[in-house]
Amino acid sequence: MIENKKKFSVGLVLLAAFAGVLIVIFLPVFNGENGLALLDSLYNSISKGSANFIPKLEKEVKGLAGSAFEASLVLKEEKQAEEAAPLFLKGSAEAEVSGKELKISGDLGAVLLNCLEDTSHMFENKGEGVFEKYGYSEKRVLYNWWTALQALEKSLTKQEKFAEAKTVSNLVKKGVECSYNYYKIDPQKISDRIGVVTFSLVFYVVYTIWYGFAILFLFEGWGIRLEH
Repeated sequence: MIENKKKFSVGLVLLAAFAGVLIVIFLPVFNGENGLALLDSLYNSISKGSANFIPKLEKEVKGLAGSAFEASLVLKEEKQAEEAAPLFLKGSAEAEVSGKELKISGDLGAVLLNCLEDTSHMFENKGEGVFEKYGYSEKRVLYNWWTALQALEKSLTKQEKFAEAKTVSNLVKKGVECSYNYYKIDPQKISDRIGVVTFSLVFYVVYTIWYGFAILFLFEGWGIRLEH
């Protein structure tokens, strides 16, 4: 039984309007995109504008110039080992493939600078240069860098080359991963889109409260109340 028809009606109208707006949000009415996809693109674009760590990484990597290293990396499959070898060869290192194992040696600074060059191209959405350099998918190149460098970090740590391992780890997390995730996204400054950002945040708060009041009025209309 409905105890308070007025409150129940208000709650019903609020809930129906909430559902109507939700349906519009999921429709591709914003230049062919739905509202969630549009906002996701916006915030990815804004976050990319403040996520360029490449200049700092370059200084860190250059500090390893002339640092000799050697390691034996076990990758996930033979094909990946074969694809990863040129990544180190382009960095003036020696690389020998044996099944899934990749034995490498050379100048660690030169290898990491080569990786940083690929990472920079990808961050700037210039993946065609990376594709031409190695002859296969640019995203696959970064994935191979990610896998190989993680294995290299573990090897350097076992050799107690902790400073070198930390630099490799930073390059993976702040360079390779970042460029892979932001590839093909154009960076924007939040100051350039402050109006849209403010609207989206205010709308989120209002929309959440809107739903809360709809449920509240429905329950009170039914006679359901929280009492102390």
